[in-house]
Amino acid sequence: MKTRFYLEQIKITPCGIRDKSTQIFRSNCSSKMFNTGKFVGKTVLITGASRGIGKEIGLKLAQDGANIVIAAKTATANAKLPGTIYTAAEEIEKAGGKALPCIVDVRDESSVKSAVEDAVKKFGGIDILINNASAISLTGTEDTTMKRYDLMHSINTRGTYLMTKSCLPYLKQGKNPHVLNISPPLLMETRWFSNHVAYTMAKFGMSMCVLGHHEEFRPHGIAVNALWPVTTIWTAAMEMLSDKGGEAGCRKPAIMADAAYAVLSKNSKDFTGQFLIDEDVLRAEGVTDFDRYACVPGATLMPDFFIPAGTYDAKFASGQTRKVHEKAVIDEEIKQVFTSVKSLLNAEVVKKIGYVFEFELTDAKGQTSRSITLDLKNGEGSLVDKKTTDSPDVKFTLAAEDFSPLFTGKLRPSTALMTKKLKIAGDLPGAMKLEGLLRKLSQKK
Repeated sequence: MKTRFYLEQIKITPCGIRDKSTQIFRSNCSSKMFNTGKFVGKTVLITGASRGIGKEIGLKLAQDGANIVIAAKTATANAKLPGTIYTAAEEIEKAGGKALPCIVDVRDESSVKSAVEDAVKKFGGIDILINNASAISLTGTEDTTMKRYDLMHSINTRGTYLMTKSCLPYLKQGKNPHVLNISPPLLMETRWFSNHVAYTMAKFGMSMCVLGHHEEFRPHGIAVNALWPVTTIWTAAMEMLSDKGGEAGCRKPAIMADAAYAVLSKNSKDFTGQFLIDEDVLRAEGVTDFDRYACVPGATLMPDFFIPAGTYDAKFASGQTRKVHEKAVIDEEIKQVFTSVKSLLNAEVVKKIGYVFEFELTDAKGQTSRSITLDLKNGEGSLVDKKTTDSPDVKFTLAAEDFSPLFTGKLRPSTALMTKKLKIAGDLPGAMKLEGLLRKLSQKK
């Protein structure tokens, strides 16, 4: 009766919803992604839905009157991390949907199969699967225990594969069936692997499921897509791990929920195999007001991991978001240069070269944004992210985005000089000696 009442009381318009009982009409199409009623009666299984992005997507679909299967481990409240499958179920019901809370460990095959069977028994089938459950550890190889490695791969990659496999027989019978993995674009770039290879491998495993499953399931009309945020998303887990005020650079989970709603609304036979970014999806739907998603409107946003460089031009992203993203990419590339150069530093190299080099990096306006000093004159050498002397032997001035290409062989010093991308002041023989070191670095790549 609740669903029927809902449908009778609203009128869907091209731009929004008019509530007949209160005569409220939201006419600004660009402000948010409105519910359209497409998911009434649909059954959606969401892993990791007791909190965060998973729960937010569930609440969004519940507003249409969807059946939400909350598949997560959290059955008992945690003082530091609020939210259980039961509290999430209460919210789902209040939002207008029907809920089935299931205690599920996506690593365990019997647990997964039991949840799927319970969902089918209660709601008659499964139309949509959202693989959201994930484990993260941003640690290097030495600091990643095998227990943590196994956890990430078991939840992220294996859990996604297992849940998809278990739901597949019912998705084949679903109405406009979709699988949506909350996972990133597949970018085989060093910067996304070098600092946390175990996590990247596990997360990319979810995306590789999209790459394979979308084509495998195409004959059955099942769409398989990936969705990823362009900025960091503020969740209860983030709040527990972050300092006070950490939400300032983040967006709310609502942006992922709205984007997921748009993706799942597409015709499953036509819209599949896509690696999507939340902001791109919503802009394509006509959304232009993204301040409403910011935890602190006007604050500089933090880009998330795995976002491709150069993707966000003025057509698809705000200038501020694009600039923040580009800076993050440049910073990550410079960090990799530091790692490579430091691996070559020793007393022998210092004895051979014998110079102190300063790199003055400039921003888009030509203003100094950063100074880096490479000391190949003292001790065993050093590379520091600051200006350490007023009188370096050689000073290089170049744009911040050209620093990494200079050290990796993508930009030759002679070419940079001729094209005025690089200025040199000081001892030119010293600059020539450094070029030999740059060649050695580029050969390592």
